[in-house]
Amino acid sequence: MSTAPEQKSQPNDPSPAVSLNDQMKRRFEERAHLAESGIEPYPYKFDVTATSKAIIDSFSDENPADVSVAGRIMAIRKMGKASFLHIQDSVGRIQIYLKKDEVGEASYNTFKLLDIGDIVGVSGFTFRTKTGEISVHARQFELLSKSLRPIPVAKEKEVDGQKVVFDAFSDRELRYRQRYVDLIVNPEVRDTFIKRTKIVALMRNYFASNGWLEVETPILQPIYGGAAARPFTTHHNALDMELYLRIANELYLKRLIVGGFDGVYEFAKDFRNEGIDRFHNPEFTQVELYVAYKDYVWMMELVEDLLHKACLEVNGKDSTMFLGNEISLKPPFRRLTIADSIKEFTGMEIRGKSEAQLRDIAKDLGLELDPKISSGKIIDEIFGEFVEPKLIQPTFITDYPEEMSPLAKKHRSEPGLVERFELIVGGKEVCNSFSELNDPVIQRERLEEQARLRQRGDDEAMIVDEDFLRALEYGMPPCAGLGIGIDRMVMLLTGEDSIRDVIFFPHMKPE
Repeated sequence: MSTAPEQKSQPNDPSPAVSLNDQMKRRFEERAHLAESGIEPYPYKFDVTATSKAIIDSFSDENPADVSVAGRIMAIRKMGKASFLHIQDSVGRIQIYLKKDEVGEASYNTFKLLDIGDIVGVSGFTFRTKTGEISVHARQFELLSKSLRPIPVAKEKEVDGQKVVFDAFSDRELRYRQRYVDLIVNPEVRDTFIKRTKIVALMRNYFASNGWLEVETPILQPIYGGAAARPFTTHHNALDMELYLRIANELYLKRLIVGGFDGVYEFAKDFRNEGIDRFHNPEFTQVELYVAYKDYVWMMELVEDLLHKACLEVNGKDSTMFLGNEISLKPPFRRLTIADSIKEFTGMEIRGKSEAQLRDIAKDLGLELDPKISSGKIIDEIFGEFVEPKLIQPTFITDYPEEMSPLAKKHRSEPGLVERFELIVGGKEVCNSFSELNDPVIQRERLEEQARLRQRGDDEAMIVDEDFLRALEYGMPPCAGLGIGIDRMVMLLTGEDSIRDVIFFPHMKPE
């Protein structure tokens, strides 16, 4: 334990990293004055008995209620012996009326040192003002946290009879970087994240009600797999070995199906070392579900039911607005093979075509391709460019070429294809599902083919995982698997147009 003497900052000393403007200097001075007056600017607790919303919802003119409420000052009118302020808590705002004679001179003097942004606690009784606003008449008043940085409070001004908002905290990049400020001054942002929690809770309850087990699998993995993506790499010092942040949890969940569970699922943070845009964040959340003795046709029906229920839960109806389109999530969804979808939107037939022929088709469509990519990637490029953006209403794209899906079971009636679907909504993939490949001999052949693709230069091709193959050799029952991107699902159901709007702290370039 260190024996160095503890260095204590003086009450008015700002952090060395803080560059003070005039407003901050004044706030630091107010903090120092409070401390010198014996008032703790950061007390330990305050007993809250009601929220702003509960006070307003339960208000009765005939029966005023005694309440204790706490929140951040968002508006303040300091007068002589009586003042008004609005405080904001987690669910709304309410007006507070302070009278010097009732809260006492010491508390009122404390109040006069406060600013917009400070957090306060108030005990008193409810009443309605002459203008009809439900308020709290303070009997006791306490500072709970002194704000040393001014918050950007939007102002309203009437221009030509219309209310105009200015000085709003509206710069999107700044809002993402300083989400804590965004949540303070744009409280409607909270609604999206409250809905996100409701969606996850509904999914968790849906899976658990079917008797499936929620599990956890490793984030640090010696071999990454389960998806075509580049990983983040790290090093374990004690074992002196390279590890990877997982790109998917599929291979570990399948091991549990081998072990005898009928259904397992995991809400997982996954990490892919890829680009950042409106629909991609290098750290993202998905849920993966594996159910024994089922196939991808059964899983389509589950997805329809699950998304419909989630939409009703958060929107109160079976449709949502997404990227300017009204999307109906009422089952059934359209089903279309990937080959038929390409033919429908480009007029090109890709069935039975060689790699060279597929390159010619792509060239005729005006696509410039990396010469190292193989047939599956060519088909994926054609689909992504000419089909996916046009699939607005929910559409199951099914029956992919084997090369595009090395972990999926071969199609029971179409040679060269696998039993796989992706759900496309609003022009974006929301989920992915297979009838899972459980033949260890074929799985080895597929992974070895992936290894050959890596040698050709495809750095997203999968790696041979010997332990996973060993697990399959013990026998895995028929199984259906599903992966749903939680971030995109939340975007869809809340109508947000950027993944950064549904992640509290998205990755950003350094300031």
